[in-house]
Amino acid sequence: MKQQVHIALNVNNEPVEVSFAPYKTLLEVLREDLNLCGTKHGCELGECGACAVLLDDLPVLSCLVLAVECAGRHVTTIEGLATDARLHPLQEAFADLGAAQCGYCTPGFLVTAKALLDEHSHPTRDQIREALAGNLCRCTGYQQIFEAVEAAIQSGAQRAEVEPDTRSARQEEA
Repeated sequence: MKQQVHIALNVNNEPVEVSFAPYKTLLEVLREDLNLCGTKHGCELGECGACAVLLDDLPVLSCLVLAVECAGRHVTTIEGLATDARLHPLQEAFADLGAAQCGYCTPGFLVTAKALLDEHSHPTRDQIREALAGNLCRCTGYQQIFEAVEAAIQSGAQRAEVEPDTRSARQEEA
């Protein structure tokens, strides 16, 4: 009989309970047990960034995090960026500006960029470059990725001027 652990956590703002083998990484549990396949298997050594997710709002490489360490914590994957069937401004900018070519690295770039923008609403190009330095892309050459993050900053600022902040209202309701 295989040993299983059972944990409760929050994934993409939804409470989740899951059982799995205790040696599994967060990446494996997300993909294999929760069927959230947007987070990608890359190098599985913590060098490429394809598996990046947000753990308690901070970017982590899910191939290096044991899933048992995530009990009671909040995980955000690429599937959790869109809200109310509306793409996150980063997702829109990546699509509009061709920042995603083959798309394999895109989820890791998007969640890492989201963490940056949550911390610094108007980062400089150097801050963007530094924040995304752990994510590798073989297709775009990075210029389009940096430009997409900058476009999302502008888009988000424009939206904030015309839309009320519904996020804080939802937090108050909870």
